[in-house]
Amino acid sequence: MEKTIKKYFPFFVLPTVIAFSIAFLIPFILGVVLSFTEFTTVTDAKWVGIDNYIKAFSNEGFLSALWFTAKYAVVSVITINAIAFLLALLLTRGMKGTNIFRTVFFMPNLIGGIVLGYIWQLILNGVLQNFGVTLTYKPEYGFWGLVILMNWQLIGYMMVIYIAGIQNISDSIVEAARIDGASSFRLLRSITVPLVMPSITICLFLTVSNAFKLFDQNLALTAGAPSNKTAMLALDIYNTFYGRVGWEGVGQAKAVIFFILVALISLPQLIFTRSKEVEN
Repeated sequence: MEKTIKKYFPFFVLPTVIAFSIAFLIPFILGVVLSFTEFTTVTDAKWVGIDNYIKAFSNEGFLSALWFTAKYAVVSVITINAIAFLLALLLTRGMKGTNIFRTVFFMPNLIGGIVLGYIWQLILNGVLQNFGVTLTYKPEYGFWGLVILMNWQLIGYMMVIYIAGIQNISDSIVEAARIDGASSFRLLRSITVPLVMPSITICLFLTVSNAFKLFDQNLALTAGAPSNKTAMLALDIYNTFYGRVGWEGVGQAKAVIFFILVALISLPQLIFTRSKEVEN
């Protein structure tokens, strides 16, 4: 069987390799090359070296978007995971209607980002107009609007992952700890959290990457207003690439910087949290 698998392995893996190359690898390499050029199409690219990267880092809008995204990522990652974990603990205690609550909490994740953004724009603006302002009145309003929106959308999704991790904990381990006199807090700190670390790894990776890649909700909720002070990195890259003639190369350079930034944050997070995982 193993010899047969090895013999036909290239044949079966070839379609996947071709699809991956066409859909990701080739466009990624071409995108990196284009970030060092001035272009309007891939056929008229003119080499300009690192000029695009200099313009990107000299652009106040990009630096503002970077700082805004970083602040948003810290707040949203903490709030989403904290609330999702607490809900998972609550819904794994055998309370009535648990399956209904899980379904209801998960449903917001099924709604598209653009639709969700416009729905929450109407809701939040309706509330704020009672005080004579809107989401675009101050950057702080747009910031907390995005935090509320993404918490509402992602908490249920992360909660399901945490529930799966909690339910995977052996009952014998919990019972042994209780017999030894462990308190509820001690159980949480020494048993639940270490054994749920694989779920924490996944949830942190998803929330961190989603926080930095956020685009459609940002576009629908504030579109960067006021004065692009609530524009996140993805929206700033989009506006640079499609909103300024001759800046396509700069937009591509920003996209490369964006990729490197997300990789530099996500990969160490994966390595660190995986090192804390223990066997159940």
